[in-house]
Amino acid sequence: MLKLGNIKLDMPVIQAPLSGYTDRAMRTISRRFGAPLTFTGVLLDKIALHKKAVRKLLFQPGEDEHPVGAQIIGANPDTMAKAAAAFEKIGFDIIDLNFACPAPKVLRRGRGGSLLCNPKVAIEIYKCVRETVKCPVLIKLRSSFGTDDGSREGFWQICEEAAANGVDAIAIHGRSVKQRYRGLADWGIIDEAKRRFPNTTIIGSGDLFDPETIVSRLGSNSADIVAIARGAIGNPWIFAETKALLAGTPKPEPPGLTEQGQVILDHFEMIAQMRTAIKAVRYFRKFATGYCKRHPQRKKAQLALMAAKTPQQLTDTVKQWYGL
Repeated sequence: MLKLGNIKLDMPVIQAPLSGYTDRAMRTISRRFGAPLTFTGVLLDKIALHKKAVRKLLFQPGEDEHPVGAQIIGANPDTMAKAAAAFEKIGFDIIDLNFACPAPKVLRRGRGGSLLCNPKVAIEIYKCVRETVKCPVLIKLRSSFGTDDGSREGFWQICEEAAANGVDAIAIHGRSVKQRYRGLADWGIIDEAKRRFPNTTIIGSGDLFDPETIVSRLGSNSADIVAIARGAIGNPWIFAETKALLAGTPKPEPPGLTEQGQVILDHFEMIAQMRTAIKAVRYFRKFATGYCKRHPQRKKAQLALMAAKTPQQLTDTVKQWYGL
């Protein structure tokens, strides 16, 4: 039985925090198919300082989705510590500090991946949060900011200080900040991190799109845990399939169209409970792309779902294309 602090995991595969995707709806669906731990998308630290905002359903963890973590982002140690305490208070079980986000608007404000170039601030944020909350704390990093040696040195400095100060896990995405999602993830840096810090839990991330690759990564004496990000969008079955392979049993049969359609409708229904009708339909389109990958007429099904403009149209289209 793996543990992240006091959190027990029945398999070393979790749902990664993914900005704009891992809301309560996606987390609930992922848990249904076996994800032992899920996370929010990235949350700006200042949000937690506004009690009215935090009380919104969008930010609240569901009673049935524990354990669940909150990922927060910011550049001020004191504000990050207050945010961590606020999210712990409303029920999140683990805090994830984002020192990895490559979005330009984040970098311009000295947050996320830019902290790889400012390791002293990243370390101070971690220490302030660690001293403030009782729940497990992990940090999320990319392998470097760019290709220069300085940003790689910052990466190792953050890892070393965090490991020495009791971080519960270091999550590493094997791309630089400047790479964003281009090229292949470098799992060599994840391997090296585990060699350097054998007593620290290392979570690996990057290019995990099928259960066979996931099992291979876990079997290479590299990461202790892997986090599935884009590979789980519209594909919650990846958790059940991976769990079966890790247990030494065959993968479950691929879901039939009826099952796929029912999961799509369940997912959309949860989204519709938290957003207005038009916003819910528009928001769901990015998930529909992932779900349609399993449809035998992928492109036609995807175009049909994308054309829906109201909840009723979307529901009717799903029923038509998935035989419900």
